[in-house]
Amino acid sequence: MEEQTRELAPGSKALLQLEDVTTTPRQTPSFIRNLGAGIILDVRARTPWYLSDWTDAWNYRVIPATALIFFANVLPGIAFSLDLIETTQQYGVAEVLVSSFMAAFVFSVFGAQPLTIAGVTGPITVFNKTIYDIISKQPNAPNYLHFMGWVYFWAAIIHWFTAILNWCNFLKYVTLFSCDTFGFYVSWVYLQYGVQVITRQFSGEFDGALVGITLGLLMLVTSFLFQRLSETTLFHRHIRRFFSDYGMPISLIAASGMAYWGRFNASNPTTLPVGGAFQAANGRVWIVKFWELDGKWVGVALPFGIILWILFFFDHNVSSLIAQGSQFPLRKSPGFHYDFFLLGITTFIAGLIGVPAPNGLIPQAPIHTASLVIMGQPSQKDLDEEEHRITRPSLQSGNDSTGVIIQMEKQSDYSVSRREVPIAVVEQRVSNLAQGSLCLVLLTSPFLHILGLVPRGVLAGLFWFMGADALKGNGITIKLLYLIRDKTLTSPDDPLLKVRKSRSLMFVAIQLVAFGATFVVTQSVAAIGFPIIILLLVPLRTHVIPQLPFTQEELSILDGPTASPFTMESVGGSRHTA
Repeated sequence: MEEQTRELAPGSKALLQLEDVTTTPRQTPSFIRNLGAGIILDVRARTPWYLSDWTDAWNYRVIPATALIFFANVLPGIAFSLDLIETTQQYGVAEVLVSSFMAAFVFSVFGAQPLTIAGVTGPITVFNKTIYDIISKQPNAPNYLHFMGWVYFWAAIIHWFTAILNWCNFLKYVTLFSCDTFGFYVSWVYLQYGVQVITRQFSGEFDGALVGITLGLLMLVTSFLFQRLSETTLFHRHIRRFFSDYGMPISLIAASGMAYWGRFNASNPTTLPVGGAFQAANGRVWIVKFWELDGKWVGVALPFGIILWILFFFDHNVSSLIAQGSQFPLRKSPGFHYDFFLLGITTFIAGLIGVPAPNGLIPQAPIHTASLVIMGQPSQKDLDEEEHRITRPSLQSGNDSTGVIIQMEKQSDYSVSRREVPIAVVEQRVSNLAQGSLCLVLLTSPFLHILGLVPRGVLAGLFWFMGADALKGNGITIKLLYLIRDKTLTSPDDPLLKVRKSRSLMFVAIQLVAFGATFVVTQSVAAIGFPIIILLLVPLRTHVIPQLPFTQEELSILDGPTASPFTMESVGGSRHTA
């Protein structure tokens, strides 16, 4: 039924016109004929859905999705930028909020993939800080924001060429191997930044730092408590969904309030630094005249622009892939080429107004999609298959007690029939636009004052929660847990049982080495080059790993496409063949 729905989708017909656009015999060379073909197809595929992208937002799921992603996007973005703010003195909280709003507005109103959340990420703050460290040591160092304006301008031009030349088709080679490794890296970056937020507080009052640790742990524990309660059989299902939707925001607000209770308040915990309403750092104007930079530095900015393009090409597109993963029952067409062209526009604007360049966020993008999932009863076919899978071990266990078997079958029948599964996603533009608009609200004086009351220790707890939650569902973590699990407690239907243990260890070891290399480079003086290592994950998977002693079946189990064939149509289909 799902496949039939997708075949009837108005966007799918446009995607099937690739042959008409790119291979119709004409007198013009094929290279010229293919220019912009991906963008054109993305626009054709998504345009029929545009009106419904707004009308479909009339659904309750939009409210919790907006609240959840607002807290998950803005506060980590500010916390990531604290090091950049305090080191360079060129950015402030206002720049982070403006960047988040700009990304939300552009991609929610004009984008082809409005479910993808874009904002200020950890990698871009590392990138910007590394550039500052490099150029500030040069004799006659250029104006930092002028130099960054040219870096962003060069990157924007390459973004536009990438989209026009259909280079996003390269995503057909991206599999779970690359996505899991990069996601594993980002998760540990979140955990690391949480620790850094705490350690920086020890430069001040010792009591305040201890309170920061307490608030961070309180934020972490209560968030996971709400999440765990949402996964149990306790309470009514609406209450459990409430815990899932609002557990993290409630924990954040409660932990922040604890900082002003009793002796906690007396310790004067460190809070977020905020400036004036809608005021840029150091009182500068919002337009950066980067064209006034000396000519020699314009050329120096080009290599940095190329590295930024590499980072965004992988980071933003992988975020979009994961946000439209195969586990989500999506029905509206994607558009990778067109959205990457838009990312070039936001990158250029970021350089023009002097804010950190936004791009797709992990894990916020898939969190946004997951919060919009509508749960329901599985189909009768799925029920029959699940019932057969659950009851089969009991029937083969050799137990001669018919009564016990019948009782187990009845229990499995009930548990399977009551289990809810994702049946749809509220695919719309409002939640992304709303959370971005709230960033502008935060820029007003009253809400900036409230933002300035949030303790940094709470942000550390938020980092720990988001990092640990992302690790929990990461493919590398799942494989590691399988390898150390008691085999007598492993489900007989686990596909990893069909893979030799030595091959599972080899595959995970390669991923961990790639993660370690990326993480180590990020912490070194060569941090500016870490996007190159991330991009090399793709040829490593496509050219090197198939030459290792894996069977085709083992690789197909250990790895797989990131998104469904429906989503991959925008880039010419997945090339994952094991």
